[in-house]
Amino acid sequence: MKALRLLAAVAGAPRLLGARPAAPPDSLSGASGTAPAPDRPPARARLRAWAELLRVSALFTVPGDALAGAAAAGRRPGRGTALAVGASLCLYEAGMALNDWADREEDAVDRPHRPIPSGRVTPGAALAAAGALTAAGLALAARAGRPALVVASGLAATVWAYDLRLKHTKLGPAAMASARTLDLLLGATATVATMSKVTAGGGTAPATRPAPVGTPAAALPAALLLGAHTYAVTAVSRHEAQGGSTVAPLAALAGVAGLGAAVLRGRTAPGEPPGPPADAVRLLLPAFAGAYLRTSAVPLLHAALNPSPPLTQRAVGGGIRAMIPLQAALAARAGAPFDGLAVMGLVPLARALARKVSPT
Repeated sequence: MKALRLLAAVAGAPRLLGARPAAPPDSLSGASGTAPAPDRPPARARLRAWAELLRVSALFTVPGDALAGAAAAGRRPGRGTALAVGASLCLYEAGMALNDWADREEDAVDRPHRPIPSGRVTPGAALAAAGALTAAGLALAARAGRPALVVASGLAATVWAYDLRLKHTKLGPAAMASARTLDLLLGATATVATMSKVTAGGGTAPATRPAPVGTPAAALPAALLLGAHTYAVTAVSRHEAQGGSTVAPLAALAGVAGLGAAVLRGRTAPGEPPGPPADAVRLLLPAFAGAYLRTSAVPLLHAALNPSPPLTQRAVGGGIRAMIPLQAALAARAGAPFDGLAVMGLVPLARALARKVSPT
């Protein structure tokens, strides 16, 4: 018994003296004391990093471009509209990935938590994603016809020019506004092009219901209104990292008020409206316009009164989310209020996801 106590004391002596016990053999290599290779980040962490890189909460501001474009052109949504939505989503996300790749050195100073400077996404992966998404967007647009591909090519070129060259110049807000203008025109062009093919090929529509009359050019006023809003939000976003500007939020606030008044001036769609009776338009158009003003104007006013970085970023986020009710208002203004209601259904989704992933 005394011998057993002695053996136990000898075995526990290294622990009492502070020595570390020998590491157990590695279960794979059999080596003793070797540190295991670092594990890759969990799949959930990688997914969150890409969600932050692509700013997925802002994705819900994209489908309304195509729906508003189709309505402004005097057409019902169809296959071409769906292709335009897919192309727009791909090109939008390409711009998000390319934006962080181009700003990786600046973000390392101002936003070290972003996916690339924090090391959660490599620069090469972000650039490859931008290229692949651009190619996918153009391929989807090509399915809608050559006119849609031409518009999508102009949109892709504008996105790449903005991220790589124009973003930090005086032309930055105008380039971003041009991208949104082209995105709405893409929806109009793709919708009209695919419906024209059906009509030219004999179609399947009953002879008693002729195809609605409309051209992509008819959507230009709505596209310019959306572009003007984008210009105002982009001008404010140039100060979101440092803050300190009251002029940009005030100017954007004035612009938003003017856009709200312009949207309420009445329908612009050619021919017979493709939606329900005019009383639905009279009911829903002011509601959509009011939601647009409330979503964008309130945070802009706060940023003008206190131009701190957090409030400026909140104003930019509000301006991005306000694109959804603006698209709904543009659709209702063109005589398609139910399409506007469908667009407004994206608001709670965008708001819920924005709590987890910032749109800016």
